[in-house]
Amino acid sequence: MQTMLCCIVDEKTSIIREKYNQLSWLFNERVRRNWLASEALSLGRGGIERVHEATGVSRNTIRSGIKEIKNGQVLNEERQRKTGAGRKSLKELDPTLLSDLDALIEPETRGDPENPLRWTCKSALRLKEQLNRIGHKVSERSVNQLLHDMGYSLQSNKKTLEGNQHPDRDQQFQFMERKTREFQKTNQPVISVDAKKKENLGQYRNPGREWRPVGDPELVNMHDFPDKNQSKGLPYGVYDVQENTGWVSVGTDHDTAEFAVETIRRWWLSMGRKIYSDTKELLIMADGGGSNGSRNRLWKSELQKLADELGLEITICHFPPGTSKWNKIEHRMFSCISQNWSGRPLTDHQTIARSPLSLRNLRGGHDFFKLQHKIP
Repeated sequence: MQTMLCCIVDEKTSIIREKYNQLSWLFNERVRRNWLASEALSLGRGGIERVHEATGVSRNTIRSGIKEIKNGQVLNEERQRKTGAGRKSLKELDPTLLSDLDALIEPETRGDPENPLRWTCKSALRLKEQLNRIGHKVSERSVNQLLHDMGYSLQSNKKTLEGNQHPDRDQQFQFMERKTREFQKTNQPVISVDAKKKENLGQYRNPGREWRPVGDPELVNMHDFPDKNQSKGLPYGVYDVQENTGWVSVGTDHDTAEFAVETIRRWWLSMGRKIYSDTKELLIMADGGGSNGSRNRLWKSELQKLADELGLEITICHFPPGTSKWNKIEHRMFSCISQNWSGRPLTDHQTIARSPLSLRNLRGGHDFFKLQHKIP
């Protein structure tokens, strides 16, 4: 008889568990509490324990639901518990917690003091340790919540400070804009030139991923120390602003003015003169430093030789110091090259120059690059 009773009780527990699993996603806190209490009451003696075993819900929660049902308590529709229910917040239990926390982060606080949103460079873990050291019992998670309530947020550094600016900086940009429009109106070529960062050649890790057979990743060196016996790859690019096409030459030794002008020469002979067959002028947009710098005498000398050789009148406009990010080749061509090399070790100059050109013209469906060439 006792065995029969146990079987009946276990069957009821299984039924409650099955019903709870089917309906639990529909319950809010109050409905769940009252439903569990109703099931416990229907079982009579030992009902609270059986419902607890079937659902895993706390016995105290079930007892609270039974109390509400027996007393006929009616809560506001917007509330899940009666007023005053739940444990008190840390702010109430520890009145000096907020003031001590603010004192810890105030010397490190950044941002506009008039702005309600501030941020701190101290971590929640360090703040928790310091609060515990002075007698407050608080967890790292609670510190995060307190900081959020106080108007703080996690933020990284933001590059906005550019230092002193030359008073003629804006006029230089306006001048470059006018010259570009003048050349484009008469279908004269406007090119943006620059050198990409040097690339170490060899089995070095390149950020990114590419599709390969499962379990067969490309093996690369553990460290990125450059090999003294291996040369570097020096990409120098020419970007045609109007045609949205480009040329890249890959050097083997140094980024010099001769190398830069030679790249422009090869772009013109291979691409430029076919597009601008009737032109007599060329506008070059370049950074103010490096192999094409505004004070580089060899750059000017080599450009003069190029102008005499090609019979072109060449105009050069240099970007003001610290504004190389505005050079179109940076974000129109070099960024795409980096994406094209993503996840692929640059083992030699041929890999750099002959990597698959799957990039697309941003204004159409044609290949972004017309040609890449390696200078011997």
